[in-house]
Amino acid sequence: MIPVTSFAGKTVAVFGLGGSGLASCHALKAGGAEVIAADDNAENVAKAAQAGFITADLRKVSWANFAALVLAPGVPLTHPVPHWSVLKAREAGVEVIGDIELFCRERRRHAPDAPFVAITGTNGKSTTTALIAHLTKVAGYDTQMGGNIGTAILSLEPPRMGRVHVIEMSSYQIDLTPSLDPSVGILLNVSEDHIDRHGTIAHYAAVKERLVAGVQAGGTAIVGVDDGFCRDIADRLDRAGKNVVRISVKNPLATGIHVEHGTIVRTAGGARSEVAKLGGIGSLRGQHNAQNAACAAAAALAMGISPDVLQSGLRSFPGLAHRMEQVGRRGNVLFVNDSKGTNADATAHALSSFSEIFWIAGGKPKAGGITSLSGFFPRIRKAYLIGEAAQEFSGTLGSVAHEISQTLDVAVEHAARDAEASGLTDAVVLLSPACASFDQYRNFEIRGTKFRELVQALQGVKPVV
Repeated sequence: MIPVTSFAGKTVAVFGLGGSGLASCHALKAGGAEVIAADDNAENVAKAAQAGFITADLRKVSWANFAALVLAPGVPLTHPVPHWSVLKAREAGVEVIGDIELFCRERRRHAPDAPFVAITGTNGKSTTTALIAHLTKVAGYDTQMGGNIGTAILSLEPPRMGRVHVIEMSSYQIDLTPSLDPSVGILLNVSEDHIDRHGTIAHYAAVKERLVAGVQAGGTAIVGVDDGFCRDIADRLDRAGKNVVRISVKNPLATGIHVEHGTIVRTAGGARSEVAKLGGIGSLRGQHNAQNAACAAAAALAMGISPDVLQSGLRSFPGLAHRMEQVGRRGNVLFVNDSKGTNADATAHALSSFSEIFWIAGGKPKAGGITSLSGFFPRIRKAYLIGEAAQEFSGTLGSVAHEISQTLDVAVEHAARDAEASGLTDAVVLLSPACASFDQYRNFEIRGTKFRELVQALQGVKPVV
């Protein structure tokens, strides 16, 4: 845990008592603050009270003595309308911040030069965060990974030299971190997302920009420049005097890092050097993962990690569970768990990564279905449709070979049988549902775990090494 000493002797309201909110309560109390905990959910309030915190309805108390409102990132700050607790804080002149802001203040107080890598982007945040954490561990750092990827930042160990914090940040978290100042900041990409919480794509992009704009003096801002928003952001950072490293997987760069025929290449002043090779690394297949790897490589180089260690770390990266996770092989058939592919855009990355696919898809459908994936249909040898979306997807697939399997266990059994019988040397049984899991499973993790168990129970399946 990271005790938050910056509010010692003061009273702080904490609203939103899920994982990060309760961690904030513990960290503030450990640092000497008095905490008043609140939530719209009575069960969460009860849990906070059982943990020994004072709880209250913040609509019925005086805000005169509150030094800050620590808001959980899931609570609306601006759109569609500010949460009532935010309005109360503004009326009282009380600052509204999040748990990562508390971390930033502690780092500045106690270890301002301790390495802090912050990662954001519309897509690829979690993989890039996990990959950087893996690379820093391989390089010998005491690595603390958290934020949006799962572990609340204040539940990690405190900042100190030799210890790196690798933190994934959503736009909601950036919005609540006004003094965000990583030593290495990464913006992967920007595309339309979370407009319900930010109002416009322009505002959403501006929030993302703050992460790299806040990089501390002497630090490095790494920006993927394969979309227009990020190209403009990189140019603005340049003009502001930041040390900017541009990343592209679509075009060579005169200065920056790009990916060329599976090789990460660094260019500067007319000089060109090969940084690392991605060929044969199954956990980093596809153009989207090439961008993740290039940004992670740029972060590693900015931290002084050698190319040899970088290459070793890339090759040993196991990937993230449920995200293009290679869960087994039987003969020439590879089984891939991409249960995190909960919409068509996410599934497009998976389908683009293989050419002979026995595709398991379906679940609780989302708007638009799979019509946008038609360009990948020639890669599909056969589809196995499950859940509520099965009939709809059947109509969209048309002449593409498919069956309505209904359940995941039937789909795995039939896909494995057909893939093996095909005789193809690179057959892939791919779970990438393009759907939510809620019709059959509580979340995508449970669905992916079930897939992994079903695959590993098949006779002759071996782990991928």
